[in-house]
Amino acid sequence: MSSPSRAGIFVYAKDLDRLSGFYQSVLGMTAAHRTVQMIVLRSPDLQLIVHAMPPHLASRVVIATPPQLRDPAAIKFFCTVPSLAIAAESAHALGGQVLPEQWQGHEFVVRNAYDPEGNIFQLRESAV
Repeated sequence: MSSPSRAGIFVYAKDLDRLSGFYQSVLGMTAAHRTVQMIVLRSPDLQLIVHAMPPHLASRVVIATPPQLRDPAAIKFFCTVPSLAIAAESAHALGGQVLPEQWQGHEFVVRNAYDPEGNIFQLRESAV
C-alpha cells in the first residue's frame, strides 16, 4: 500500500458502491482501499474518499431520477479528463450528467457536471 495522500476530497454517499463506480468511470480513478464505510479512489492527481453516510442520515436522503442537484454549494471540486465527450457519455450511463454549457479557460475547456446523488463538480479538458 502506498503512503497516504497529502490532500484529497471527501464525498458522502447514500449508495457507496454506485457513487464509487461513477467516479471511477467518469474520472478514470482506481480503488486503492475499501472498508465497510468508505472506498478510497486514486488518480495521479487526486485522492477521492467516497464515504457512506451514517444510516440515520442516509434514511432521510431521497435520491430522485434525475437527482436533485445539491446547489448552491460552498465548495465545488474539479478534475481534468482526457475528453469531455467521453466523460459525458459515461456520466449519463451511470445516472449523472455533464451539463452542455461550457466555458473557455486558459488552455482548457470547462463544463459543470453532477453525480447520481446530485453532487456538483466541474470537468476540464485541455484545449492545447
